[in-house]
Amino acid sequence: MNLIKTEADVAEGAAWLAAREPRFALALLETGPLPLRLREGGFSALLRAIVSQQISVAAAAGVWARLEAAGATEAKAVAQMDVESLRAAGLSRQKAGYALALAQAGVDFAALRQMPSDEVIATLVRIKGIGVWTAEIYAKFSLGHADVLAAGDLALQESARMLFDLPARPTERELRKLAEPWSPWRSVAARALWSYYHVMKNREGIGA
Repeated sequence: MNLIKTEADVAEGAAWLAAREPRFALALLETGPLPLRLREGGFSALLRAIVSQQISVAAAAGVWARLEAAGATEAKAVAQMDVESLRAAGLSRQKAGYALALAQAGVDFAALRQMPSDEVIATLVRIKGIGVWTAEIYAKFSLGHADVLAAGDLALQESARMLFDLPARPTERELRKLAEPWSPWRSVAARALWSYYHVMKNREGIGA
């Protein structure tokens, strides 16, 4: 299993993609070196992902600060709370339920580090509130898996539309198909697409 641990690993993947797909070579000229973006794993990483679902970055940061103040960012503490106390700490009723489900799931986070990507994703999506996108993001950024795309991400889909001059934004299934030749570096391809998306959006903003 190929892992991304350093900026050199990201650069290796970027060079591999650029050599095999000219559009990635063009994208990388626009973006420059790609970010490492590794994060801490474990319960708090997945809880933070749940908190961030369908709200802005600023709003998620505010909720997370309230959870920290309530001592509700670790599995043991959350498992001892109820929905109402988690709502008082800033979570919606639905997300409070998801947080409790995660805390009570007994995930062996150390074991996840030894699993291939498909097993990681299958393990996590069994938990209420953890979808494929969240599980793939965890495998990509908390475990450092090198070949995970997260094709359900709207920014990745839009970036692929722009970079590959597609007639419409690809669906998740279409993007997964498009990305098959990018294996074993699809996590780096995702970094490239995200970076390219931000470059192009910023350019549009300047020109507006």
